Amino acid sequence: MLYSKTTPEQKRVALRQMLASGTIQQFPGAFNPLSARLIEEKGFAGVYISGAVLANDLGLPDIGLTTLTEVATRAGQIARMTDLPSLVDADTGFGEPMNVARSIQELENAGLAGCHIEDQFNPKRCGHLDGKNVVDLDTATKRIRAAADARRDPNFLIMARTDIRAVDGIEAAQDRARALVEAGADAIFPEAMRDLTEFQAIRDAVDVPILANMTEFGKSDLFTVDQLQSVGVNMVIYPVTLLRIAMGAAERTLETIKATGSQEAQVENMLTRARLYELVDYEAYNHFDTGVFNFQIPGVH
Repeated sequence: MLYSKTTPEQKRVALRQMLASGTIQQFPGAFNPLSARLIEEKGFAGVYISGAVLANDLGLPDIGLTTLTEVATRAGQIARMTDLPSLVDADTGFGEPMNVARSIQELENAGLAGCHIEDQFNPKRCGHLDGKNVVDLDTATKRIRAAADARRDPNFLIMARTDIRAVDGIEAAQDRARALVEAGADAIFPEAMRDLTEFQAIRDAVDVPILANMTEFGKSDLFTVDQLQSVGVNMVIYPVTLLRIAMGAAERTLETIKATGSQEAQVENMLTRARLYELVDYEAYNHFDTGVFNFQIPGVH
């Protein structure tokens, strides 16, 4: 009932243990708090919170328009609904190194298990679009150093994302990954790898956990967990998958209503009323107030 009974500190320890387990961990992207609960129920290791999803959910493009307050608030709402650790996209850290430091502490306060900070210019863009620009090495490492120095819980995961592969190639990505680890990164997110050999190249360059981004319509093929584990990837995210599938279903349903005057043809594809009540744990609230759930759910809906 209500929120997770697992503390943020416990979730951070769990994330560290997962990444050290030798088994690849799957983190689907939650687009709202309820979807995070569904991710947990289906047996996944953790929850990913995409900056693109947070921006898109506000009707905005993923170009750095969201603020630290917006991201920390929404990410916190998602993280508190699940016992799983949640990793959030902190974009470029929302400013200069001092802003990065504050971002880390705000995300700690919000109950996140970790975050990643990238080396793009601000305004940034989706990591799988062309025309990206990355900051110089000094700026990139200062961001990560500020993040590592600012955290109060040593188990809060500081992951460094680098987009330099698209600009200067895979060897540059290896060099930057090494430098970011030296600056204090606990893990590396090499964005927009072209194939498995490039993930292997990053694995060969660093000893820390690495993350693979399996986003649809991007630069990378949609590799399986077995393929990714075979080249040493420790964690895989599916950042926008649930938002895309949900919005696709919403669009089809609206088109059905417009075309036929009723949603009847789409009802069979919907989450039933009973399933929705189960997911929000409606019945548990009745232990506190017997007037809350003192009725039978009609039919199968």
